[in-house]
Amino acid sequence: MRFLLDDEQREFARSLDALLTAADTPAVVRGWAAGDHGPGLTLWRRLADAGVFALAVPEAYGGVGPLPVETAVAFVELGRHGVPGPLVESVAAGVLLGGVGGPAAKEWLPRIASGTAVVSLALEGYGPYALDADVADAVLTVTGDELRLARGAGGATGPGAASGPGVPTGPGGSTGRPAPTGPGAPTVSVDPARRLFRPEPGGEVVAAGPGVREAARAGGTWATFATAAQALGCGEALLRATVAYVKQRTQFGVPVGSFQAVKHRLADTLLGLEFARPLLYGAAVELADGAPGAGAAVAAAKVAAGEAGYAAARTALQLHGAVGYTEELDLAWWLRRARPLRDAWGTPSACRARVLAG
Repeated sequence: MRFLLDDEQREFARSLDALLTAADTPAVVRGWAAGDHGPGLTLWRRLADAGVFALAVPEAYGGVGPLPVETAVAFVELGRHGVPGPLVESVAAGVLLGGVGGPAAKEWLPRIASGTAVVSLALEGYGPYALDADVADAVLTVTGDELRLARGAGGATGPGAASGPGVPTGPGGSTGRPAPTGPGAPTVSVDPARRLFRPEPGGEVVAAGPGVREAARAGGTWATFATAAQALGCGEALLRATVAYVKQRTQFGVPVGSFQAVKHRLADTLLGLEFARPLLYGAAVELADGAPGAGAAVAAAKVAAGEAGYAAARTALQLHGAVGYTEELDLAWWLRRARPLRDAWGTPSACRARVLAG
């Protein structure tokens, strides 16, 4: 089955590609990994202006969603360009809060949609970590039937932070806000630009009851879906860079890309990515229709895209040779990201089990 994007969706992809190309995302990723979040948060605001974070937020709260197909389009581009930050988590938080409603949704959903708040998320069954909690304005956690919200340190430096002339300050130049408690030291990650934190116990209970569990299930499904799109985009970037490299590198007086073994390896990588693409957009259509099998479709897309992206990383590393190991090469950041994306928000084994469960 072929899933063709309409003209508006293709234009949306082109506009994001142009925006991210102009933003010099490799430099943004390097800064983010080093703890310099400024360029990344500037890019966050620009993505919000392009409507990325409004895609999963209901219209009643200032969004335009939920729009799964457009979300897939956006996150493929975000993955292709390697944009750092809790992008998936903020979108999934929009779905979660939209499902539970109440005061927390009224406070946070308009801020998520407008990009004035960065939100991270940790859900049972998807691992104990919240991505980039040190820069988040809020970290949401769900345990059983309780949704808790811990306000983070990101409010002092995040996209919607108030600063400059006219902002009331206290002794020593403080803004008068309570100083938030930091999330602690990050856990070492394969990808230095994916900073993992264990949410501290506690936080304000903002919703409770059976509806929380159902909303968390929907949020987790959207997180899996968006991560699959990121993995596909990451794999595409790795393949594109590798094809360009093997056209330039020569052995025995000819480009190594002319060797049959290299052609076959690249063709296998391309096939994996192209087989994952219709699964991703098929899952988007099922999510948009509210189909009973949407969760299984998303899991199938995640397995295919995650494995294809990781295979693209292995191909890229092998065909680049020793230069692929060097941090000076931008490719290294995509190589490091492929495996975490394969495992984040649903490992291959967990997703296969979900597919089998139907």
